[in-house]
Amino acid sequence: MPDLLIELFSEEIPARMQTKAAADLQKLVTDGLVDAGLTYAGAGAFSTPRRLALSVEGLSAESPDTREERKGPKVGAPDGAIDGFCRGAGVSRESLEARDTGKGEVYFAVIEKKGRSASEIIAEVLENAIRNFPWAKSMRWGSGALKWVRPLHSIVCILSDESGAEVVPMSVDGIVAGTTTQGHRFMSPGEFSVTSFEDYEAKLKRANVILRADERADMIWSEASNQAFAAGLELVEDKGLLAEVSGLVEWPVVLMGTIADDFLSLPPEVLTASMREHQKFFSVKDKTGQVVRFVTVANRETADQGATILSGNQKVLFARLSDAKFFWENDLRVAKSGGQKWLDSLGNVTFHNKLGTVAELVDRMAALSAEIAPVVGAEAAEAAEAAKFAKADLSSEMIYEFPDLQGLMGRYYAKEAGKSDAVALAAQEHYSPLGPSDDVPNAPVSVTVALAEKIDKLTGFWAIDEKPTGSKDPFALRRAALGVIRLVLENGLTVKLDRFIDAQLVRQKVKVFDTLSTDEIEELLEEIAKHGVFGAAFKTAKEFWKEKDVSPSQGFNDLGDAVPDLSVDLLSFFHDRLKVYLKDEGVSHDVIDASLAMPGNDDLLLLVNRAKALAAFLKTDDGTNLIQGFKRANNILSQAEEKDGVEYSFGAEVKFAETDEEKALFKALDAADAKIAPAMAAEDFAAAMSAMADLRAPIDAFFDAVQINAESEVLRRNRLNMLSRIRTICLSVADLRKLEG
Repeated sequence: MPDLLIELFSEEIPARMQTKAAADLQKLVTDGLVDAGLTYAGAGAFSTPRRLALSVEGLSAESPDTREERKGPKVGAPDGAIDGFCRGAGVSRESLEARDTGKGEVYFAVIEKKGRSASEIIAEVLENAIRNFPWAKSMRWGSGALKWVRPLHSIVCILSDESGAEVVPMSVDGIVAGTTTQGHRFMSPGEFSVTSFEDYEAKLKRANVILRADERADMIWSEASNQAFAAGLELVEDKGLLAEVSGLVEWPVVLMGTIADDFLSLPPEVLTASMREHQKFFSVKDKTGQVVRFVTVANRETADQGATILSGNQKVLFARLSDAKFFWENDLRVAKSGGQKWLDSLGNVTFHNKLGTVAELVDRMAALSAEIAPVVGAEAAEAAEAAKFAKADLSSEMIYEFPDLQGLMGRYYAKEAGKSDAVALAAQEHYSPLGPSDDVPNAPVSVTVALAEKIDKLTGFWAIDEKPTGSKDPFALRRAALGVIRLVLENGLTVKLDRFIDAQLVRQKVKVFDTLSTDEIEELLEEIAKHGVFGAAFKTAKEFWKEKDVSPSQGFNDLGDAVPDLSVDLLSFFHDRLKVYLKDEGVSHDVIDASLAMPGNDDLLLLVNRAKALAAFLKTDDGTNLIQGFKRANNILSQAEEKDGVEYSFGAEVKFAETDEEKALFKALDAADAKIAPAMAAEDFAAAMSAMADLRAPIDAFFDAVQINAESEVLRRNRLNMLSRIRTICLSVADLRKLEG
């Protein structure tokens, strides 16, 4: 079985496109081969700045003959229907076969296709792949019609086996496939022929081209680390930059340069950002963490060992860092004056056209932070101050130049402005966590402001009906909800989300219902803080205005209609995100649903503790069997209540118990009740589950020995009331009716 080698040689492909392009080439070609009837043993795709390559091993030499039978219209059908069927099947009308199917005669088309050679199929598939390649951006050149990311120069397409190699005859816009390629642009100019993938990779290496991107990356990292170590320094890890730089060179040459002393006073993050973004340099730090050198990767060896390249890079870096130093010094002057200039300018920056400016966002965050702070263990005034200053760096010159440093520079500026360490840290950490792998803040003020920032974002976009739909989430609201979940759970916080969601929805809706008065808003927020939920707060506030003989504004009444629905919908969104979070931790959706159905489901920590305890309980034999006993009791009880038209919940009496099993169950239920109620009050779900497990044996014995539907109506009612008690006790722990199986 032959092996296939393909190389598409072009001008430099942007580094960010190479990995995807190699994967796209592999998928387009291998899928096309398989669709045409060929099989293969394995495939690998590769990329360098000037080439995409694909190796397919163990390819079948030809596609098999195929025979397909296709059922058509009935005999006697209109000519148009029969002719259409023939066209679709690619057969003549005379070749149709009429067969009796038991429901009348029907035409069948027998479609036979001879197999084709691999060479013929490859030529067709590769041309289609090249002409329809999914580049994010492509270009035309010369007079041809072909589009490619950069001008395409040559195509290698050969099939090789023990007997030798043959070129697959094909061409695309005048570029004829052959066996010839080129090595490094500067170090090995000229062409050479290849006969197989092994020959191709070996000759490329001799021509100063490392084909495999991971091998180039390993070379860069190893040499850069060694040079830094030899100087008593440490290379700053940056996997993203390493992947990008390995796509910029075919023959990596690592060079380490120095940073002028003028710039060593800059924060190390500024040095790193400037070198990374503009020059694609790696940072090298000393033992104190200060960035003191840089590493650049050239694409060629030179007679002067890279001295000229390094000198040129250092000149460009000097200019870049001069700009960064200018920004830093200007920003320091503003920070040392308290940063008020930045805070004032936030009023000129639009956060969202329906949600106001960043200054208004900051005011809402500060108000919410003061309310959240006591729950988290932070001081309310300090949390509000941190929220006020959290976005100040967005107005700084440094963030205008390096947006990725927002938050981090806020920490530096907060310290220069004389803020406390907690406020400075919150300026950096309030954006976190940014994703599932990002660290979660644990400092109380940071946690407080981070929660306020995310809750404000979610309530804001819910207030203007800009919720995520399907796969679209332009404002990263799913990430914000997951951030709230992680902040609460990983810090072990008991937070009643309803209260804070409702309060912030009121603040957000002020811009929508602009007839609301300041007094109405303050009264509502004060009542929410007391009652914890909007409904009770709104009712109390309405009574307050009534007692004063004042008619609330239309906005006040509109608010009463809008907020409850928005609040419920947003909490449901949190629950959906929580299901995803817990699924990754091995908690099934039905266990989560059983916990969500219980009171207090806006307390995420309570919810998760209940769900995890229930999941652990269900993994035990007692848990599994008790659930079956509960479901049996619930089914019998539900059927009886539906049949009799009454609810059996008036309490069973032990004096009507006839059997030992019946009496034992009464005793067990009393014991379980005495343990479960205080355990649930203390949120000790493990103890509650353990007490519930003790019911397994007496319930099983009861069902084995006792007939529920006894002839005596008194006994029947008593036993149904006992089943009701089983249901009530079990449902006090979780809604077991939601469990599957």
